[in-house]
Amino acid sequence: MGGIGKTTLARAVYDRISSQFEARSFIANVREESTRGGLVPLQTQLLSDILMTSNIVIRDIERGSNAICQVLCRKKVLVVLDDVDQTQQLEALANRRDWFGGGSIILITTRDKDVLIKRGLAEDEIYRAKKLDDDEALQLFSWKAFENDLPLEGFVELSKQIIHYANGLPLALEVLGLFLSCRNNVDFWKSALRGLRENPKKEIVDILKISFDGLEENEQKMFLDIACYFRGEKYVDRVKSILESCDYHPSSGIEILINKSLITISGGRLWMHDLLREMGHEIVRRQSQGDPGRQSRLWLTNDIIRVLKNNSVSGS
Repeated sequence: MGGIGKTTLARAVYDRISSQFEARSFIANVREESTRGGLVPLQTQLLSDILMTSNIVIRDIERGSNAICQVLCRKKVLVVLDDVDQTQQLEALANRRDWFGGGSIILITTRDKDVLIKRGLAEDEIYRAKKLDDDEALQLFSWKAFENDLPLEGFVELSKQIIHYANGLPLALEVLGLFLSCRNNVDFWKSALRGLRENPKKEIVDILKISFDGLEENEQKMFLDIACYFRGEKYVDRVKSILESCDYHPSSGIEILINKSLITISGGRLWMHDLLREMGHEIVRRQSQGDPGRQSRLWLTNDIIRVLKNNSVSGS
């Protein structure tokens, strides 16, 4: 999922082992850069990094692919392709293993497991980044909030509540730690914590929402239904039956959501990260501009009662 630390891990590995290779390249933000300027500039960057020259001219993707294969097949290289979301990106930058010399390592980060499977990677070649445990989370949060590996006296319990809220997501811990740093006021922290549960930080929501925005409409609706109604549901087949009655396609849709790290099935239950659920709630609220009567979904008892009493459900 977004914010779990994929890029940070890839950068750490790259920095640690890059000296073992003849040449190296770290291509950051592949998804964003390819959307903005296409794939040719990324091919140019890869060749420029490997050859350590800026005089690279590529006229189209096919010629760029041929040039990468011809140049890199004789070299032991380390290449990181960060935030890949389309198979075409891999086809242009790292289409086959024989494009690279013996001993090369190609490290790919993505939110979509299907991108890797479609390019022929085996399950044991794919590492799913894990969220931090409580001790790691407390240490990361404390460094951001207090520039120390432990909270200041008087802030220990509040820090633990923040960690519970972030649920091991490094992005959330960093954003919240920086937000609360230099504000050594217990009342401010308590107020901020109450506010987070009603209005998650925009920086966190926007990063997580990238995966949601990349879904087809069918999967978006299913994700929002799971976030609002079905998280923690033990009987997955029952959920599929309900979603099917809404003219969704739950069998394929749930698999897509799992592969994009938006939901999991753990211990037989349908599950999603706390912050992904909150993101789903926030998306529904944004769509209705905060008016419960216009929301596509209602999940809070007070909102449901108020809307029914006022007969204020919109036609949509």
